[in-house]
Amino acid sequence: MRTDAALLNVIDVEATCWDGQPPPGSVSEIIEIGLTVVDVRERRRVSRHRVLVRPTRSVVSEFCRELTGLTQDEVARGVSFAEACRILVEEHGAGRRPWASWGDYDRRQFARQARADSVTYPFGYPVERLHTNAKAVFTEAYGLRRRPGMAQALQIAGLPLEGRHHRGEDDAWNIAALVLDLVERDAWAGASGRG
Repeated sequence: MRTDAALLNVIDVEATCWDGQPPPGSVSEIIEIGLTVVDVRERRRVSRHRVLVRPTRSVVSEFCRELTGLTQDEVARGVSFAEACRILVEEHGAGRRPWASWGDYDRRQFARQARADSVTYPFGYPVERLHTNAKAVFTEAYGLRRRPGMAQALQIAGLPLEGRHHRGEDDAWNIAALVLDLVERDAWAGASGRG
């Protein structure tokens, strides 16, 4: 595995969700981790990965299935959250390699679930240490007053939406394209810690 500073993990998670409040006793849990590795120096997306995560305190609602395309049967065959975190650390350099997501939701969801499941947060401490909020960098680079969603940002940048929106693997791939757009504009400072 390459460990040089040129590599960046772009991560997007999908979590159990509902149209309104969760049912009693249910909490939002990560069910898919999409990860695209970007070589910032060479300005290209190197690889894409998908980890399905088995929820333990919730199930995939009809609303969530329609949004993400993920089914309860599919995620029930996923790995535990602890195993998913181990995969991120051991196979993708989490905790050593900088990472980015579109907004702070993904970072916060990982931190929340790590606490709830008594699992070591995979990206190191403090939780924002290696994280860059790509949405904030994009908003600043484009001089926008409001932070756009990923699909809107792709339109603003003149980039296609590849795959299915709200599918973690595809969203990470698309966010990586936005990061590379920012690299081309000299707006991506490798800005670790810019939460």
